[in-house]
Amino acid sequence: MSGARYWRHQDQRYNMAGNECGVCGSRFFPGKTMCPNCHRRSVGKMKKFYFNGNGKIITYTIIHEGSLQYRNQVPYLLAIIELEEGDKVLGQIVDCEASDLAMGKKVEMVFRKLGEQGKSGTIQYGYKFILK
Repeated sequence: MSGARYWRHQDQRYNMAGNECGVCGSRFFPGKTMCPNCHRRSVGKMKKFYFNGNGKIITYTIIHEGSLQYRNQVPYLLAIIELEEGDKVLGQIVDCEASDLAMGKKVEMVFRKLGEQGKSGTIQYGYKFILK
């Protein structure tokens, strides 16, 4: 499977697809094969779950020195987002200024360009967040 095709088949990149434990109901993004709360009791009982992408900022930071791949995007904003359904994710906040951010602000997931892969320039897309 080519790199671009493999990327397109990663369900969590396009749908915020995770899973839910069939034993305790905990939800995870990205998905896990076993619930860290229930351990062995959850094996074979994890169900696919789609997060709605809404949440709130728990904490955030401003990246001023990015890796080579993201150097043209600095400064950029990263935040830990607590999703409405309960899990926490790291995500980039876009379409705002750093002065607009605050802990507790509501955000929603959007589908955006993440980067380009290799010499072919294949564009990779995924989730980022905007302020509500």
